[in-house]
Amino acid sequence: MSYAMAEGLQTALYERLAGDAALVAMVSGAIYDAVPGVAPELFVALGQERVRGRGDSSGRVALHDVEISVVSQAQGYAGAKRAAARISDLLTDADLPLPRGRLVGMSLLRARARRDEGEGTRRIDLTFRARLDDPAA
Repeated sequence: MSYAMAEGLQTALYERLAGDAALVAMVSGAIYDAVPGVAPELFVALGQERVRGRGDSSGRVALHDVEISVVSQAQGYAGAKRAAARISDLLTDADLPLPRGRLVGMSLLRARARRDEGEGTRRIDLTFRARLDDPAA
């Protein structure tokens, strides 16, 4: 297993999301790697990552489960679900360039929509699985 490709994957994910005009319009440009202290009404944030090794004879393979959240202060889920659907379209089977290694495949692993009564928000957490190969390692 190699964790050496994690930063490149995070950068590629952020650039794919922030570079999509439709998603940017849906969330008024609020796409974050680190959420600011005062968050807007609707935003997208890159979140947790879990990595497991899946080495084989071709090189060092790692499975990265990456969470991307859509958070909304609106009463309903409609806006958040539209943004989540766009994110799913952008990242499922994406071909993302990486500075090291290569993305073998990316798929939506799971999604969870929930209300956070304490914060008064609605949230959709999308977990994508990226299979990365680092044959040069």
